[in-house]
Amino acid sequence: MGGLAFRLLLLPFLAPVATTAVNPALRALASLNLQIFPTFQPEEANNYSIYYFDQKIDHFGFYNTKTFKQRYLISDKYWKTYDGVILFYTGNEGDITWFSNHTGFMWDVAEKLKALLVFAEHRYYGESLPFGDDSFKDSKHLNFLTSEQALADFAELIRHLKRTVPGADGQPVIAIGGSYGGVLAAWFRMKYPHLVVGALAASAPIWQFEELTPCGVFMKIVTEDFKKGGTKCSESILRSWGAINRLSNTGKSIENIISNLNSEDIQRLKDWLSETWVNLAMVNYPYPANFLKPLPSWPVKEVCQYLTNPYMSDSLLVQNIYQALNVYYNYSGQTRCNNISETTIGNLGSRVWGYQTCTEIILPFCTNGVDDMFEARSWDLDKYSDDCYKQWGVRPRPSWVTTLYGGKDIRSHSNIIFSNGDLDPWSGGGVTEDLSDTLVAVNIPDGAHHLDLRPSTETDPPSLQLARSVELRHMKQWVSDFYGNYRKQP
Repeated sequence: MGGLAFRLLLLPFLAPVATTAVNPALRALASLNLQIFPTFQPEEANNYSIYYFDQKIDHFGFYNTKTFKQRYLISDKYWKTYDGVILFYTGNEGDITWFSNHTGFMWDVAEKLKALLVFAEHRYYGESLPFGDDSFKDSKHLNFLTSEQALADFAELIRHLKRTVPGADGQPVIAIGGSYGGVLAAWFRMKYPHLVVGALAASAPIWQFEELTPCGVFMKIVTEDFKKGGTKCSESILRSWGAINRLSNTGKSIENIISNLNSEDIQRLKDWLSETWVNLAMVNYPYPANFLKPLPSWPVKEVCQYLTNPYMSDSLLVQNIYQALNVYYNYSGQTRCNNISETTIGNLGSRVWGYQTCTEIILPFCTNGVDDMFEARSWDLDKYSDDCYKQWGVRPRPSWVTTLYGGKDIRSHSNIIFSNGDLDPWSGGGVTEDLSDTLVAVNIPDGAHHLDLRPSTETDPPSLQLARSVELRHMKQWVSDFYGNYRKQP
């Protein structure tokens, strides 16, 4: 999801540290939410104005009347007040300026849609801190970090813009987001259909929750990506776990990977490796990119060049793993050693994302070492809950999200585009088939994590160009329908 950084494994959303041993795929989720984009410095990247809006800390109770400053960005370069549209980015778990500068799709279509661009920062991330420096102090201060509160922030902000920005009142609004932001965009359309005429939910795993998607699907897709990358690549990675275990028992030092590590360190090392493979699958783009790390085009294929023989000696296999890792961690050749506590850049809010993944964003992951290239790990909700309580003093409510947003029973809703790339591990929990004429799935062959939200390039494959044209066509139709109905009103 650009995003979901559970301490499990992938990017910035860090779930409890202890949880990492249970589920490496969770941290990968976090990385997703970061949104993976190539180096993107369009002229418009800094062509926005920064504003702050007083939001209620608690939208759903009446006792706490305190407020905080929510940051949002606006660009009106191509906006037309007569027949334009407001494209509203539903912020992820991170600094909103970072998302603005890397969500190239919105900047690319702004002129075509005569759009006002609005990027809203998610509470508890970036500068939008409900309690300032005390926001992360304890679970009492974090209590207002929920998707419901974040969606209510977006709703209030839209109402504020309609009241205060001349020309905005009579305009349609379209929600756009990727990964966790894409999940929020879809949920926003479901919960506030009177405020947004539609939503583009890119790489949004809205079904990666309890009893909706098998827990092993995510890591199975990761494995398929590596199978496509090289003939024996996934087999080599699968065998590497045993090789690491055996070498660690001998006390041998192998390259920069294994050196005097105890059993706990070895587990952390393997979790770090697992997260790296997941991140590579998510950012497996057809051109060089610099999002999580500076990477070449098709980085999984590049990695797999070093992993062609799973049957060599343990020592040689682990040395090849080290060479493969350098594609991710040292492609630029500037890194002197690898830090197993870091797998991505630090632009995302991994610290607080762990709290969200311990409360309502519960994403079950498991592996079996048969259908995937990872060591077998079952999904243990009781242990996960204990780890969350140990770190945050809270326990997860795994059924709440499906109760609140409907699970797979969403056919009563309308005007949502669910886009997914088949290389993206999060597509396993996404909507990949049309549910109705207005709940539309856009699938991108050989597409990684929300590839369609990245800026367009001259080398974009036809499948990606087609996906964006379909998305733009639907958005234009929503705008046309809005004005047709709006202008018919007495």
